[in-house]
Amino acid sequence: MSRNYETIFENNRSWIQEKLGDDPDFFRKLEAGQNPEYLYIGCSDSRATAEELMGLRPGEVFVHRNIANVVNALDMSSTAVIQYAVQHLQVKHIIICGHYGCGGVKAAMTPQDMGLLNPWLRNIRDVYRIHQTQLDAIADEALRYNRLVELNVQEQCINVIKMACVQQRYIVDQYPIVHGWVFDMGTGKLIDLNIDFEEILHGIQKVYDLTDSDWVMSRKKNKNLL
Repeated sequence: MSRNYETIFENNRSWIQEKLGDDPDFFRKLEAGQNPEYLYIGCSDSRATAEELMGLRPGEVFVHRNIANVVNALDMSSTAVIQYAVQHLQVKHIIICGHYGCGGVKAAMTPQDMGLLNPWLRNIRDVYRIHQTQLDAIADEALRYNRLVELNVQEQCINVIKMACVQQRYIVDQYPIVHGWVFDMGTGKLIDLNIDFEEILHGIQKVYDLTDSDWVMSRKKNKNLL
């Protein structure tokens, strides 16, 4: 077994002692359950970890990661995570976080057969197609890819907003709110793209409305009477 592998378990023992030194009940509290306000959907890139970027502790953020932070209606993994977070954990915020220099975004725009990755990366190619006029007008390749990273985040936010569980709960509770972020690895900064959740929701409602709003609102009123 490699020394690097064994070091992980040494680090774990040190981490346990550190946590118990700060709070003797740390693991009892951790075992008791989770109550996160945030669902973070980010890229699988090993350089961008959710809790560390956000300065949050275990139990404070529910995390899902995949290549290029894609939310696809046919991907049961991401949709199951979102539904569980919205309906059972009752998160208040859903964050889609991309990062500049994303290898998945760059691979999607490379004219090469990627095998099993092709259908996944096609989601990002579709983002380019939707915004092709804007992207083609950016002469600098690095800046063009950075803008595609931002637009990919925007489109994945829209995909989240299309989901019935998100619409239904928002109508009742005014949560969750969907946010789009980008992590700049060169500076360490999190950049809020200021996605206008309500404007997007209203803009797509005619086509993507999956709720009986009157029924949902009346259910809220009935619950208040109990």
